[in-house]
Amino acid sequence: MNVSLIISTYNWPEALEVCLKSILKQSHMPNEVIIADDGSGRETTELIKLYKNIFPVPLKHVWHADEGFQLATIRNKAILVANYDYIIQIDGDLILHPRFVADHCKLASPGNFVSGSRLLLPENFSKQILSSRSVPSFLSLLIRGENRLNATRIPVLTKLLAPVYKKKQPFYVKGCNMAFWREDLLRVNGYNEAIIGWGKEDSELAVRLINDGITRLFIKFGGICYHIYHKVASREKEDINDNVLKQTIKNGLIISPAGINSRLKSDVTVY
Repeated sequence: MNVSLIISTYNWPEALEVCLKSILKQSHMPNEVIIADDGSGRETTELIKLYKNIFPVPLKHVWHADEGFQLATIRNKAILVANYDYIIQIDGDLILHPRFVADHCKLASPGNFVSGSRLLLPENFSKQILSSRSVPSFLSLLIRGENRLNATRIPVLTKLLAPVYKKKQPFYVKGCNMAFWREDLLRVNGYNEAIIGWGKEDSELAVRLINDGITRLFIKFGGICYHIYHKVASREKEDINDNVLKQTIKNGLIISPAGINSRLKSDVTVY
């Protein structure tokens, strides 16, 4: 199965390097990796240049200038330049289980999008990982994690639970671990770029996909990833973004009024 893996990042090259190293360990390598960079500085650029020489698949760097938290916009730009039909989306502060991509590919099916969860790593252990810039053993990640059920892999249960897990919370998603068909994203006009600052961009997209008849599946006991600890981002825009989400739900919105169709592929800067 052909896959584009999109990684969002912002000025955290230490975490991004560990993430990239975990991608190199994948049993099913994505066909391309696209780093959606929301305005990082030179150190991130130099790191990506280094790993372009290491990666066995194309490693693209989609960048725009730092004008505040614009995750929705930079993800749209990455989606626009993706070459493959299926997109797996993660954040650059994750360590991926070696079967992460393979598990997502097994669950991929027309008419569905997927969201998963992540195991939270404690602060001190995360500092050790960042200091060494290496991927720890997956047993040590499991043992140190705070919610170990999220890092338990039982493939026989993944497909069985996918349509029913968190069924009573249909809009519950984790943007750091999602997967979509590219054509579905384009049809709903991608992420809503009116959402600026932390929060709700993933839920708002999920609502519009569901309004369009796309079913959310939840990848449980598979698609495992480990979240490197960091302080919580500023949530000063959360109330504004939550209102956008509520309006999307209330109005049954499908197509974002401010989304991916507002730009051309040729306008996106890829390094």
